[in-house]
Amino acid sequence: MTGAMPVIRARWCDVGRIADLVAEALSPTALAAWLVPDAPRRSTVLAAVARIWIEHALLFGDAFLLPDGTAATVWFHRYRPIPPPRRYVDRLGAAAGPDVDRFRRLDDELAARRPVEPHNHLALLAAPGGGAAEALAGAQRRMDTLSLPTYAQVDDEPYGSLLRRLGYLDRGIFPAPDGTELRSMWRPTPAHPGGNDRWPVRRIGRRGRNGRAAGRATH
Repeated sequence: MTGAMPVIRARWCDVGRIADLVAEALSPTALAAWLVPDAPRRSTVLAAVARIWIEHALLFGDAFLLPDGTAATVWFHRYRPIPPPRRYVDRLGAAAGPDVDRFRRLDDELAARRPVEPHNHLALLAAPGGGAAEALAGAQRRMDTLSLPTYAQVDDEPYGSLLRRLGYLDRGIFPAPDGTELRSMWRPTPAHPGGNDRWPVRRIGRRGRNGRAAGRATH
């Protein structure tokens, strides 16, 4: 692979930033309103739950950011079955509080649709005010170096069209527990992955108070 990539690999100190991107994006959606009916609590709960999965991805996958920290993708390397996050039941209960059963239902629905064959799983795409195409394309190039198919579960627009432009194929539509239609999408193993990038870690500039930023995401 040649040329500079438009994304950088996230580090542990970026978890809070990415969680905020996810929460800000998801908060206005119907799915988020179903997950956390109490609007004043919604963003805080979504960020806390997202943090569990982002931390897990740094152990069993990868997360990437645009250099300015305004968009991110979160991936799991599902070469084989991976365990749930450590102390997941307790941590999810603490993060979601009275809404924990709704998050469990969503977990079950997403897991039931996931392919069993080895793949890299795009779990979260967070793009606050633009940057989704750049964040996704840059991260996809990273994933292609691993010579495995990639999979995503997204609402159709705008993310479905972005994924199709990158070679993803539709594998079916299914309803989330709130009734939102989600689309399963699959990108076959690239014929020419184009080299083996070493994924250098670079420091990104801080934005916002306490180094946290906001954005948009889909799961």
